[in-house]
Amino acid sequence: MKRLTNCRRSGRTLLALVAALLLSLIASQPAMAAGKINIVTSTSDLASLTSEVGGDRVSVIAIARGYQDCHFVEAKPSFLLNLRKADLLVVVGLQLEIGWLPPLITQSGNPKIQPASPGYFDASQFAEILEIPTAQVSRAMGDVHPLGNPHYWLDPQNGLRVAKGLAQKLSEVSPGDAPYFRQRLEGFQKRLAEAEKRWDEQMKPYRGRKIITYHQSWPNFVKRFGLQVADYVEPRPGIPPSPAHVVELIALMKRQNVKLILVEPYFDLKTPQSVARETGGQVVVLMPSVGGNPETGDYIKLFDYDINQLVNAFQQTR
Repeated sequence: MKRLTNCRRSGRTLLALVAALLLSLIASQPAMAAGKINIVTSTSDLASLTSEVGGDRVSVIAIARGYQDCHFVEAKPSFLLNLRKADLLVVVGLQLEIGWLPPLITQSGNPKIQPASPGYFDASQFAEILEIPTAQVSRAMGDVHPLGNPHYWLDPQNGLRVAKGLAQKLSEVSPGDAPYFRQRLEGFQKRLAEAEKRWDEQMKPYRGRKIITYHQSWPNFVKRFGLQVADYVEPRPGIPPSPAHVVELIALMKRQNVKLILVEPYFDLKTPQSVARETGGQVVVLMPSVGGNPETGDYIKLFDYDINQLVNAFQQTR
């Protein structure tokens, strides 16, 4: 029995050594052996914008999926493998990923993508940031982001700003492809401008309308499209609604004639649906990220889907 146990231990040791050797070989491969820039993004939205600019000159992998709450992502070994091979890491920033990404970056052992290294790209530096606290932030305020609201990609103009920053960064990584990246950026900018005209026309009749949102995910979106947030299902960010808050929310919706409650797909619909029944309102599940469902396959399709959902709901709750 002792010999068998020793054999098993030896086998596990050998497997561990083989795994370590494989990881070492992967990490030591030339970063652009296949002629592409290896890019990891923290979210699917950033992956879509990076692909728009990078085209076939980049290989892009997103860590968080579009149907996930990107504040909370469960770390997997595959994430480390991807980060070890990355030439560039693109993050939302503003501490959105603080609960899960920093340990992965450290454990990856990849010097290129460490914070402040050339391969670490914080997309928030190019965006208009809203809800920056003016007073000291405490836990009593809920999950408030001390650097501002990180859901800035839900304004298409911020998407364009980030795309421009990415085009510059990719041109620095691969100068010979700079004209290609510039051409890709110009094409994306043109398609986005055409889409924005369509979205503005769709939303024009509903500018100024009040809505309820579950979480504080939508300030950039509502500002861009002229809506107003009357209140939130959460009494404070990240804090589940109490019975008392639900009663107050119902009274507010009746008093101000608010009919729509916007909810992300990863939140429980029980409370929003209960509130909607009491107020004659409607729950609208919007996708906050690319890939949240099959209809939101890229950045422009994300807005197509959400705005269509909103317009249909507004028409049904006149």
